[in-house]
Amino acid sequence: MEAWTRNEDALMSLDQLLNPNTAPRRYVVTGGPSAGKETVITELHERGIPCSESEAAREIYREHRNRLGRHLRVGDRHAYSRDVLAAFIKEYCDHKAGLRFYNRGIPDGYGWDAFFGLGPYPELEEASRIYRYDAVFVLDPLDDFDSEDDLVWAKEREIRRVHELITQGYCDAGYRPIFVPADEPARRVDFILAQLPVPTA
Repeated sequence: MEAWTRNEDALMSLDQLLNPNTAPRRYVVTGGPSAGKETVITELHERGIPCSESEAAREIYREHRNRLGRHLRVGDRHAYSRDVLAAFIKEYCDHKAGLRFYNRGIPDGYGWDAFFGLGPYPELEEASRIYRYDAVFVLDPLDDFDSEDDLVWAKEREIRRVHELITQGYCDAGYRPIFVPADEPARRVDFILAQLPVPTA
């Protein structure tokens, strides 16, 4: 069965949206820990839809942790945040044409830094102005709160707090996030694809 996506003015097949000859279109999938991001990204991959190969922030966290021999502390977060920002900018700039989904995006930095008591820094604010995404999909939290690989959460409310701060970061950066209800990964991807704007070029 052919997949379709709709907006107010037109109906186009997913194949048309995936046309590599169109201008680059960039969509972020984000949310707090245990929002089901990995399963949604996996579902996108399985459907042959271009998206991030991995979560850059998690990989960089592991690199910092291995170098330090411990989990990151607040004092380590300045360097970590800048390394993550550089990775997000590179991924953004490397995409030259067609549609792509990103496993988190540049404004995620606002939420994570705020959670650790750090304020916005000039490089993050500049990047958020320059490198703009076409839409941001925030996954509503799931009912199960299993910890992700490298993060230790003392209380469920910390997960909720991170989710709220990430969402607020995108709002502060001028986005109107599209909230994806908690559901099975395939249904969440169907919901996301139904919200994609029709390309104009």
